[in-house]
Amino acid sequence: APGQGARAVECRADAQGLVADVRAALDDEHTRTAVAAERAVLATLEAGCAAPVGALGEVAEGDHGEELWLRAVALSPDGAVAIRRSASGSPADAEKLGRTLAEEMLGEGADTLVQEAAG
Repeated sequence: APGQGARAVECRADAQGLVADVRAALDDEHTRTAVAAERAVLATLEAGCAAPVGALGEVAEGDHGEELWLRAVALSPDGAVAIRRSASGSPADAEKLGRTLAEEMLGEGADTLVQEAAG
Protein backbone atom coordinates (compact mmCIF):
# COMPACT_ATOMS: atom_id res chain seq x y z
CA ALA A 1 0.00 0.00 0.00
CA PRO A 2 1.20 3.56 -0.60
CA GLY A 3 3.39 4.88 2.19
CA GLN A 4 3.84 1.48 3.80
CA GLY A 5 7.59 1.40 3.20
CA ALA A 6 8.27 4.41 5.44
CA ARG A 7 9.11 3.90 9.08
CA ALA A 8 7.56 5.64 12.04
CA VAL A 9 8.87 6.06 15.55
CA GLU A 10 6.69 6.39 18.64
CA CYS A 11 7.93 7.98 21.87
CA ARG A 12 6.37 8.63 25.24
CA ALA A 13 4.65 11.98 25.60
CA ASP A 14 7.08 12.96 28.37
CA ALA A 15 10.10 12.42 26.09
CA GLN A 16 9.69 15.41 23.77
CA GLY A 17 13.42 16.19 23.73
CA LEU A 18 14.12 12.63 22.66
CA VAL A 19 11.45 12.88 19.95
CA ALA A 20 13.16 15.89 18.39
CA ASP A 21 16.56 14.17 18.47
CA VAL A 22 15.21 10.96 16.94
CA ARG A 23 13.27 12.85 14.27
CA ALA A 24 16.34 14.87 13.30
CA ALA A 25 18.48 11.73 13.05
CA LEU A 26 15.99 9.65 11.04
CA ASP A 27 14.05 12.12 8.92
CA ASP A 28 14.75 11.97 5.20
CA GLU A 29 13.18 14.87 3.31
CA HIS A 30 12.86 12.95 0.02
CA THR A 31 11.16 9.98 1.69
CA ARG A 32 8.79 12.29 3.58
CA THR A 33 7.91 14.07 0.32
CA ALA A 34 7.32 10.82 -1.59
CA VAL A 35 5.16 9.37 1.18
CA ALA A 36 3.06 12.56 1.36
CA ALA A 37 2.29 12.28 -2.36
CA GLU A 38 1.57 8.54 -2.14
CA ARG A 39 -0.78 8.97 0.81
CA ALA A 40 -2.58 11.83 -0.94
CA VAL A 41 -3.34 9.43 -3.81
CA LEU A 42 -4.71 6.84 -1.39
CA ALA A 43 -6.81 9.39 0.54
CA THR A 44 -8.25 11.00 -2.59
CA LEU A 45 -9.22 7.59 -3.98
CA GLU A 46 -10.75 6.82 -0.54
CA ALA A 47 -8.98 3.47 -0.65
CA GLY A 48 -7.96 1.49 2.40
CA CYS A 49 -4.64 -0.26 2.85
CA ALA A 50 -6.07 -3.52 1.46
CA ALA A 51 -7.41 -1.91 -1.74
CA PRO A 52 -5.74 -2.84 -5.03
CA VAL A 53 -4.11 0.59 -5.30
CA GLY A 54 -0.44 1.32 -5.64
CA ALA A 55 1.52 4.56 -5.68
CA LEU A 56 5.22 5.26 -5.88
CA GLY A 57 6.83 8.66 -5.43
CA GLU A 58 10.47 9.47 -6.02
CA VAL A 59 12.40 12.71 -5.75
CA ALA A 60 15.01 12.87 -8.50
CA GLU A 61 17.12 15.44 -10.26
CA GLY A 62 15.25 17.00 -13.17
CA ASP A 63 16.18 19.53 -15.82
CA HIS A 64 15.57 22.44 -13.44
CA GLY A 65 16.44 20.97 -10.03
CA GLU A 66 14.69 18.37 -7.94
CA GLU A 67 11.38 16.97 -9.19
CA LEU A 68 8.86 14.63 -7.62
CA TRP A 69 7.87 11.80 -9.92
CA LEU A 70 4.67 10.01 -8.98
CA ARG A 71 3.07 6.90 -10.47
CA ALA A 72 -0.19 5.32 -9.37
CA VAL A 73 -2.40 2.40 -10.32
CA ALA A 74 -5.86 1.19 -9.34
CA LEU A 75 -6.80 -2.37 -10.26
CA SER A 76 -9.96 -4.43 -10.44
CA PRO A 77 -10.02 -7.24 -7.86
CA ASP A 78 -9.00 -9.78 -10.52
CA GLY A 79 -6.32 -7.50 -12.00
CA ALA A 80 -7.94 -7.52 -15.44
CA VAL A 81 -8.63 -3.77 -15.47
CA ALA A 82 -5.99 -1.21 -14.54
CA ILE A 83 -6.03 2.56 -14.45
CA ARG A 84 -2.46 3.88 -14.47
CA ARG A 85 -1.37 7.49 -14.32
CA SER A 86 1.87 9.34 -13.72
CA ALA A 87 2.85 12.94 -13.10
CA SER A 88 5.76 15.04 -12.00
CA GLY A 89 6.07 18.33 -10.21
CA SER A 90 7.73 20.28 -7.47
CA PRO A 91 8.53 18.39 -4.25
CA ALA A 92 7.02 21.37 -2.40
CA ASP A 93 3.63 20.46 -3.93
CA ALA A 94 3.70 16.74 -3.04
CA GLU A 95 0.20 16.47 -1.58
CA LYS A 96 -1.33 18.57 -4.35
CA LEU A 97 0.39 16.42 -6.98
CA GLY A 98 -0.98 13.27 -5.34
CA ARG A 99 -4.51 14.66 -5.15
CA THR A 100 -4.44 15.88 -8.75
CA LEU A 101 -3.19 12.54 -10.04
CA ALA A 102 -5.86 10.64 -8.08
CA GLU A 103 -8.57 13.01 -9.32
CA GLU A 104 -7.55 12.17 -12.89
CA MET A 105 -7.83 8.49 -12.00
CA LEU A 106 -11.27 9.06 -10.49
CA GLY A 107 -12.31 10.68 -13.75
CA GLU A 108 -11.33 7.45 -15.50
CA GLY A 109 -13.34 5.24 -13.10
CA ALA A 110 -10.86 4.34 -10.35
CA ASP A 111 -13.60 4.80 -7.76
CA THR A 112 -15.52 1.91 -9.32
CA LEU A 113 -12.47 -0.35 -9.04
CA VAL A 114 -11.89 0.62 -5.40
CA GLN A 115 -15.58 0.06 -4.55
CA GLU A 116 -15.55 -3.36 -6.27
CA ALA A 117 -12.60 -4.40 -4.12
CA ALA A 118 -14.26 -3.13 -0.93
CA GLY A 119 -17.49 -4.84 -1.37
